Amino acid sequence: MAERERARADRQERLAARPRRRRSDEELQEVVRRGQAELAGSGVDAADEAGAEEVVAWAAAEFGDSLAVASSMKDAVVPFLVSQELPWVDVLFGETGYHFAETLGTRDLVAHELDVTVVDVRPELSVAEQDAAYGKDLFARDPEACCRMRKVEPMRRALAGYEAWATGLRRADSAGRREAPLISWDAANGLVKINPLAGWSDDDLVSFALRHRLPANPLLAEGYPSIGCAPCTRAVAPGEDPRAGRWAGLEKSECGLHG
Repeated sequence: MAERERARADRQERLAARPRRRRSDEELQEVVRRGQAELAGSGVDAADEAGAEEVVAWAAAEFGDSLAVASSMKDAVVPFLVSQELPWVDVLFGETGYHFAETLGTRDLVAHELDVTVVDVRPELSVAEQDAAYGKDLFARDPEACCRMRKVEPMRRALAGYEAWATGLRRADSAGRREAPLISWDAANGLVKINPLAGWSDDDLVSFALRHRLPANPLLAEGYPSIGCAPCTRAVAPGEDPRAGRWAGLEKSECGLHG
């Protein structure tokens, strides 16, 4: 443990001592075009597109410490993959104040077992402060506003310090993600977005996690294929869309972070 902490501290010292220049949007968009040409093959979901490890290796070489990982702590696959190329990479976790205990436990396991730096990204207001300002249980009355304040805006502020972020978004997640590319320009957040697992099936994800003995959220085994804040997430029935348990009964299937 002491060796891990020393390695993490050494990286933080190097980062603090090195001036970080963020490239312009135009420069980063050119990187996206180059990356798509190199990795995307003949199109979205094409048989000749690059594998996850190749995508991560390209991203690590291109962005180095200007690459962050965003994780909901459903599983640890993307943090693990990126850490193989960038030990102690920053893993941004949106700590909304509404998470399941199992999700927080998974976060702690990831921080303890993988060579990553877990960063809790918190909203400006605590849950109690938000209740005082906007009324109790805003998530039930205006879930869009709640997601914006507790998840989207904090993560957008955190991402401003990087050139690129890697996510676990997959085409198999839902119909709305069926066209997810490996690499794109994320105009909403102003940086490059990398989805190394875009082409993976559920079986691909599970087999990889088991093979590498990676931490996984216990709720996955309890009928929660998509896991968000506890008040807005339920288990799904067999045959339901994997994201049917998110904001059930509302015309909402995304928090807004992914567009």
